[in-house]
Amino acid sequence: MSKIGILCASDTELNPFIEQIQNLDVIEKAMLKFYVGTIKQIEVVAVYSGVCKVNASIATQLLIDMFHVGMIINAGVAGGMDENVKLFDTVIAERTAYHDVEEDILTEFHPWLPSIYFQTDKKLLQVAQEYSIISRFPILIGTIVTGEQFIEGQARDKINQRFAPLAVDMETASVAHVCYVNHIPFLAVRTITDTATHNGIENFEENCEKASYIAKEIVIEMIERLPF
Repeated sequence: MSKIGILCASDTELNPFIEQIQNLDVIEKAMLKFYVGTIKQIEVVAVYSGVCKVNASIATQLLIDMFHVGMIINAGVAGGMDENVKLFDTVIAERTAYHDVEEDILTEFHPWLPSIYFQTDKKLLQVAQEYSIISRFPILIGTIVTGEQFIEGQARDKINQRFAPLAVDMETASVAHVCYVNHIPFLAVRTITDTATHNGIENFEENCEKASYIAKEIVIEMIERLPF
C-alpha cells in the first residue's frame, strides 16, 4: 500500500492520530513536525500544518516532496453549512472549492481547471461511500468549501446560495489544489463542530476535541479498506 500523508490544521486535530502511530519518528522541516510511523501496519506521515490555505499548501507539498506519500487525507473538523448537517456528523468531500477566490482565477489561469471544483479521487471516494453505509458514525458525502474566515451571519447565506456546501473550512481546497497539480489522490474527512443552529467560535472550541477524535476513528477505519 502507498504511504499515506495525514494532514490536520491544528494540534488538537492531529493528537488523536499521534496516539495511534507506532515506530514513531519525528522529522522537522519548515517549522513543521512530521510524525512518521505506522498505523495498522500502514506507513503514514502525519502533520499539523497550521490554520489557513498557505500553511496547508506548504505542508502538503512537503508531504509529497520529502516523504513521497502516495495519497493525502485531510482530516479534522469543519463548520456545518447545510441545515441538515448536525453536530458531530462527518462530511467527506466529493468535491471542494474556494469560496473566497474569483471563479475564473483557476479556470482561466494555472492550473486551468475544467470547473471551480477539485474532485476527490474516484477510488478513494468509492471506499468512502461504501464505508459510510456501515460506519458507526453518521457520514455525509458532498461539497466542502474553503476560505479564510469563520463563517457566521450573512456570509453563511451567500456561500450556501453560491455553492450549496455541506461544510466549510480553511484548508481543504488548498490541500486538494496541491494534490491536483502533483497528481496525488486526495480525500477530506471533516467532522462538524458548529452549525447554523449551534454557531459561534465558542461551539467550535467546545466541540473540537470530540470532533477530532471522531475524524481520526473514521480515517483509521477507512485506510484499512484503501485499494492502493
